[in-house]
Amino acid sequence: MLYSEKVMDHFQNPRNVGKIEDADGVGEVGNAKCGDIMKMYLKIDDDGVITDCKFNTFGCGSAIATSSMATELIKGKKVEDALELSNRAVVEALDGLPTHKIHCSVLAEEAVKAAVKDYYDKNGIAYDEDLFKNMEDCENCQM
Repeated sequence: MLYSEKVMDHFQNPRNVGKIEDADGVGEVGNAKCGDIMKMYLKIDDDGVITDCKFNTFGCGSAIATSSMATELIKGKKVEDALELSNRAVVEALDGLPTHKIHCSVLAEEAVKAAVKDYYDKNGIAYDEDLFKNMEDCENCQM
């Protein structure tokens, strides 16, 4: 089987799909090569905890599954902890992805980071630029 049961479950029954109208942070990333576009919305409380997150993804099943899993992995966590989410953690949580679909997990990681960066920018929160320096179109997505 090409895809794990978890990938198929998150593709067929994605969690946290939608939009948060008054989101505290919104991030959108895309990969011109494959056409996948992910938009991530975060709701963050006064203690810096992600109380809600939703996503809209235009892309393949793996892009939808990785977006869904990423939201599950960061919901209820502090913003700083969400920044530590790696594409590898998303892949592992989904019990693997085919090599040619790893870039989807990179996009999920970058969508979370883009939403956190937006939250920091909107609230005047200082951050280390290096945390966000690799957020470009996924050219060399590797595990």
